[in-house]
Amino acid sequence: MILFDRFTLDNGLKVIVHQDKTTPIVAFNLLYNVGARDENPEKTGFAHLFEHLMFEGSVNIPNYDTPLQRAGGENNAFTNNDITNYYITLPKENLETAFWLESDRMLELALTQEKLDIQKKVVIEEFKQRYLNQPYGDWNLFLRPLAYKKHPYQWPTIGKEISHIENTTLQEVKDFFFKHYAPNNAILVVAGNVNVNEIQKLAEKWFGPIPQRNVPVRNIPQEPKQIEARFMELERQVPLNAIYKAYHMNARGEHDYYATDLISDILSNGKSARLMQRLVKEQKLFNSINAYITGDTDPGLFMVTGNLNEGISFEQGEEALQVELQKIITEQVDEYELDKVKNKVESSLIYSEISILNKAMNLAFNELLGNAEFINQETLRYQKVSGEQIQTVAKTLFAPINCSTLYYKTK
Repeated sequence: MILFDRFTLDNGLKVIVHQDKTTPIVAFNLLYNVGARDENPEKTGFAHLFEHLMFEGSVNIPNYDTPLQRAGGENNAFTNNDITNYYITLPKENLETAFWLESDRMLELALTQEKLDIQKKVVIEEFKQRYLNQPYGDWNLFLRPLAYKKHPYQWPTIGKEISHIENTTLQEVKDFFFKHYAPNNAILVVAGNVNVNEIQKLAEKWFGPIPQRNVPVRNIPQEPKQIEARFMELERQVPLNAIYKAYHMNARGEHDYYATDLISDILSNGKSARLMQRLVKEQKLFNSINAYITGDTDPGLFMVTGNLNEGISFEQGEEALQVELQKIITEQVDEYELDKVKNKVESSLIYSEISILNKAMNLAFNELLGNAEFINQETLRYQKVSGEQIQTVAKTLFAPINCSTLYYKTK
């Protein structure tokens, strides 16, 4: 059980405090409720670009890293389709440094054309390295828009294409900042050997004076139900043919989400999982294969990805894969196998709670989903999943019309 206190500042900033007396380190996690899904379809990659720009210095603090390093702290950030998350770990006695740094970044960045140009180059180089110049790197640039026709999950966090970042103007960047980087669009979690009174004083001192902003009401087009199988082929200079399949699934926190997650574990979590055992080790059709969920806050994707062994056709691989997916539907998972994946999930959740930073991140994300208290209900939600529910969910999930398939062919 993770205990916490919470309060909200007058400007709308939600603050959660978790006391853990066993650690000298404090985790300071600031989650902004903005991700790639909040971007203009003609101007994508902004949320990720901002992750870089936020380290370029703010109005009163020209250099972010130096004072934090002097305080013995470390920091980083990540962006996905739903959120942008900034975090700091530092010794308890230097905690106020984190409040000082993060509040000044929220107040106003020191955005200049020179700094924007530097970070644009960094992001464009990242786009090229990860997506264009790496074997199999660009599959997600094609599979996402194949699976999503309306919802902004149709592009990855890096953006649709390099030109969107190249053509970004300083004014567009400033507008994006003041729309989304606001106290009334953020959740702060402080975890460590702290108490709610001291955190409330620090929050009022550093974040309290920052005014609320006119955060736009999110109006995201919902993805219509897929009613036909979709298919695409790509040809690239890669060593092995690969299959990528995307099935629409429900949103994070919905009732069937937990059954869907367990299906991915039955198929692919560990060397004894079904796909590894049958398609890689026994039948030797695939060189590697994986099944996982995207875990998005809006309805996401259940992904199956695999590299075929040399000499194995797409048809052979596809047929064998379909046999394994159908077994989930037609044969109820026995109690031993289901308990095994549930225990793996439970041990993973418990293990993640050892890290003070993980606890801070998970509290913030669960608060975004509706209530930080959800963090204490995760294990029970997985344990409640039955074999019958897995079959019912799989029947809808693995319907052929619910699938988008990409064949990635070697030249």
